[in-house]
Amino acid sequence: MLKSNRRLRRCGKITAAAVLVSFLMAIPVFGEPPTEQQQNLTGIGMRLYSDSEVDTLIDDISDAAYKAIEQAAGEAARAAFLASVEREASAMREAERWRAEAEIRLQEIQTAKKAGRKNTLIAALIGVLGGLVLGVGGSFLVSK
Repeated sequence: MLKSNRRLRRCGKITAAAVLVSFLMAIPVFGEPPTEQQQNLTGIGMRLYSDSEVDTLIDDISDAAYKAIEQAAGEAARAAFLASVEREASAMREAERWRAEAEIRLQEIQTAKKAGRKNTLIAALIGVLGGLVLGVGGSFLVSK
């Protein structure tokens, strides 16, 4: 209990010192920016616009903004369409590749079946002829 009180006192002292130092330091503080227009470097004074000129400028800027938004939306739609076309083309190329691979595998299967039939026929012929040779040869050997 005594140790924790010492630690808390030390923490309190450090906190108090930090607060006092922060009050004593001279920190620059900036106010709000000026609301009137500053004079430019040429020394010519500020130009005042009438309400109609301000409205005209706002309308012009709004029209330009709407046109820019429409153009950006059109370009985004065009980009999305091109991306979808590219994905579709990629999918079609992939499907064509799979189809060609399936045809190759089918031809390989047909070739293997033909070779299997031929091998089976040759094995059967060899078996029959071998049996015939052994049978005839055995009968000649037995009869002598």
